[in-house]
Amino acid sequence: MTSTEPRNRFGRLLLGLSRTRTEMVARIRRLAGGGRPLDDEKLEEIEEILLGADCGLSITQAVIEAIRSGAAAGGAGTATDVLELLRRELLASFPPAREIPRGRPHVILLVGVNGSGKTTTAGKLARRYVEEGQRVVLAAADTYRAAAVEQLAVWAQRAGVEMVAQKEGADPAAVVVDGLRAARARNADILLADTAGRMHTRESLMRELGKIGRVAGCEVEGAPHEVLLVMDACTGQNGLILAQRFNAALPVTGLVVTKLDGTARGGIAVALSRELKLPIRYVGVGEEAEDLLEFSPREFVDGLLAVPDPG
Repeated sequence: MTSTEPRNRFGRLLLGLSRTRTEMVARIRRLAGGGRPLDDEKLEEIEEILLGADCGLSITQAVIEAIRSGAAAGGAGTATDVLELLRRELLASFPPAREIPRGRPHVILLVGVNGSGKTTTAGKLARRYVEEGQRVVLAAADTYRAAAVEQLAVWAQRAGVEMVAQKEGADPAAVVVDGLRAARARNADILLADTAGRMHTRESLMRELGKIGRVAGCEVEGAPHEVLLVMDACTGQNGLILAQRFNAALPVTGLVVTKLDGTARGGIAVALSRELKLPIRYVGVGEEAEDLLEFSPREFVDGLLAVPDPG
């Protein structure tokens, strides 16, 4: 990190959402600026901007209808009006926060497709929990990808936590069982299990997730307490189908949306949460461990829409 980069939480969020903000908000300001009326042609352009940012059809339609209603009543003609309507719809899209059941150890499974950032997320979460004073054990349950165990071992060393692993090709459920027993033996607070990336179309691999969940429940009451679906923000609207399939294999309790800094389509985080009725637990806005941020709907919307007034 350079000395000029923001070091605070909201600053990191602002930086990570800058590409989406530039493509979406700055363009809306140009269209609705100058006090010119919002005719049908401009509304179509605003609709294309919102869909292009992956805000989703339902949010986009709600915003456009609100703009039309406001314009008919003599309002919603300025960029500020439009962005305020957008802010309202975005904030209304997130489901109410759920109470997370606690266990000891508290068992968290990370699931998702290949390349979504599960292993990196596991490492970053381990470090976060350690900094909060929690005792953590990592389970390297991705036994298919050759470099997965080595990658997780690096993160375990950085965080100063123990990692449980077996040889390549071992039964992932057995790794989770070993991890749970190690966590209990060491009186750990949290067991974080990094599972293998799997395409939602591979039925055998999806059934394997169900097995992992069942064996966890046999070892620790109520486990897994959290199943976090890690999704690359670049996945776009295809993520809805993907998430539904994962949820059918093993009920998902929350989302982790990664790589928001690498896309101009950051609205997908809102669309996913709205359509799936699942809370977003964390968002990734960069490579550093500190760039995995606990999700706050208001902070996210503020970061997404914050852009200097044109001067």
